[in-house]
Amino acid sequence: MGNIFKKLGVGLVVGGVLVGVARSQELPFDFQLLFLIIALIGAVLFMLLDAPSIGVMSGRKSLAAVAVFWVLLITVCFVGASSLPQFDPEDERAKITKLLEREREKSEQGKTEKLLALAKSLDEQVKKLEDRLKGVGGEAIPAVAPIPPAGGRRAAVAGGEDDVMKVGEEQWQLQECYNCHKLRGEGGKKRGPELDNIGSLLTVEEIQQKIADPKSFMAEGYDKEYAKGIMPNKFKDLMDPKEMLALATWLGSFKNASVNTPKPIKKS
Repeated sequence: MGNIFKKLGVGLVVGGVLVGVARSQELPFDFQLLFLIIALIGAVLFMLLDAPSIGVMSGRKSLAAVAVFWVLLITVCFVGASSLPQFDPEDERAKITKLLEREREKSEQGKTEKLLALAKSLDEQVKKLEDRLKGVGGEAIPAVAPIPPAGGRRAAVAGGEDDVMKVGEEQWQLQECYNCHKLRGEGGKKRGPELDNIGSLLTVEEIQQKIADPKSFMAEGYDKEYAKGIMPNKFKDLMDPKEMLALATWLGSFKNASVNTPKPIKKS
């Protein structure tokens, strides 16, 4: 019995160390719990290795014992797995759909521009006919009403401030900036600085420059991350200028001086 408690204690110590490491990396609580469970499972396996041998059983008893063991093992695996964090493909699909929305809008925008060009050409022809009819004393032909521009999310960006903030926060989620940066106490794995006071340190234009060109500024104390190029140089391709401006404007609204946001250092 003493050996069992000893190995259980070792399992708890190892589990505590794993939980501490996971917490230092700011992993979610579910993953911290997972590491603890794995350590305890390892301790149980070591206990089983020291367990006394099972006596010889008849064929029926051994078959029943094996069946019970596998039913118990499968039940534990299914129940344990169902209680762990689950991957939701629908959530990822929704993100991909939003990211591809810009390309679809471009396609629709191209069609709209062609229609506008055609309408403009027809309008010019109508005006020429009107001038000719006026010259011979005829009545004017009613002008063709211009085709209104297509609506959409970009029209909203150019509209009110609330729309800009909404698109900015949406881009924060879509581009998964929270994977490296903490904001409002959420996200971040210490690969990038907290941004709750970034609006007091950089202008909206400078934030936009940093997003488009990660090498333009370096956060004080993040020399190694800057040298490794931890912040990817891809967002200028994933966002159009209006979306990037909306994200920069949204981030520029965070001016919480109680949070120690590192000072940005101009590099290029």
